[in-house]
Amino acid sequence: MTHTPDGPLAHLHDALAALEARGLRRSTPAPLEDGGVSFCSNDYLGLAARFAPADVAVGSGASRLIAGEHRAHAELEAALAAWLEVEAALVFTSGYAANVGALSALAAPGDLVVSDALNHASLIDGARLSRARVAVVGHNDVDAVARVLAERAEPRAWVVVESYYSMDADGPDLEALRRACDAHGAALYVDEAHALGVLGPGGRGRAADAGVTPDVLVGTLGKALGSQGAFVAGSAVLRDWLWNRARSFVFSTGLSPAAATAAARALEEANRTPELRARVAALGARLRAGLAALDLRPLGFGHVVPVIVGTSERAVGLSAALATEGLLVPPIRPPTVPEGTARLRFTVTARHQESDVDRAVDVCRRALRHER
Repeated sequence: MTHTPDGPLAHLHDALAALEARGLRRSTPAPLEDGGVSFCSNDYLGLAARFAPADVAVGSGASRLIAGEHRAHAELEAALAAWLEVEAALVFTSGYAANVGALSALAAPGDLVVSDALNHASLIDGARLSRARVAVVGHNDVDAVARVLAERAEPRAWVVVESYYSMDADGPDLEALRRACDAHGAALYVDEAHALGVLGPGGRGRAADAGVTPDVLVGTLGKALGSQGAFVAGSAVLRDWLWNRARSFVFSTGLSPAAATAAARALEEANRTPELRARVAALGARLRAGLAALDLRPLGFGHVVPVIVGTSERAVGLSAALATEGLLVPPIRPPTVPEGTARLRFTVTARHQESDVDRAVDVCRRALRHER
C-alpha cells in the first residue's frame, strides 16, 4: 500500500510521480526467477558466487586509524600493489568512497581538475568536494584536455578519466593522455573499475595495456574480483597522504576483513585462471555479433555491450519484454545517460554459457519484431 506522506516530506510524493511520468522512477527489482539469466552483473569473472572465507572476522570494528587494522588489509594491499607493479595500495569500503575520498584529498582550492564529460558520479562528486576549479571536457577528447592544461593559470592540475566507460564501452587514448599530462605538468588519475581483471595483460587494465603508469589508479574489488570495496594504488607517498587525509577512509569503519580476504583469494584465482578472461572476451564478441546482426549496433568494445534505443519509454518497454522471457537487462535512462540515449546495457561474465548469449539475441529478435 502506498502512503502519501504529510509534513516536510509531502513534496516527495509529487516528485516521485513526476519521475514516474517521465519513465525515470526506479524501484526494487524482483529477484531473478529459476531459469532466468542476468545480463547486468558486474561479476565479470564469475567469482562473486564463491562462499565467504571461513574463520575470518566479519567486521573491522573501527576506523583503521583507530583499532580497525587487520592483517587481511595489509595482505590484500600488498597483493594488489604487486599485481599492478606499483609501490602501494589502500583499500576503501566502496568505489564511491575511494573516488570521493581520493579526489577531495588530492585536489585543493587553487588546483585544476580536468574531468571527462562522462565520468562516474563518484569522480564528479570528489572533484566538487575538492573545491578545485573543474573543467569538463568532451568525452575521450585528448586535444581538449591538452588545451585546457596549456591555458590554465593553476600551478597544479589533475586529469581525471575512466579507462573503460561502462555506459559506452569505450575509453580514452591513455598513452596520449599521459603525454599531455607530462608535457603540461599534470597528474593523471585513472579509474579502472570496469577494466581491471578483464582487460589488459594479466587483467591489469587498459593503462597496463597502453604501457602507461597513472599517478593515481583506482580499482574496485566488487566487480571482476567478486568481493566488495575498492582501492587506490600508486606511490607510497600517495598511500600515506590518503591514509591521513581521505575523509571517506579516515572516518569510516575499515573494510570487512572477510571482504578483504575474499578479494585477495579472488585475485589469486584470477591470476591462475587466465581462461576466465578469455571466456569473457569470447562471449562479449559473440553477443556483439548477434546484436549487430539485428541492426542494434552495440557501442564500443569488450565485455560491456550497450545498445542505444532512444527514449526512456522504449528502453523500459524492451527491458520488460526481455524480462518476460527470463532475461534481466535493466533499462539505462537519464540522468545516468544523456536525454535521448536511453539504452539497454548487456554485460557478459564467465558464468554465462554460449547458449545464454544466443538466447539473449533470439529474445531481442522477437521483442523487436513484436515492437514493429
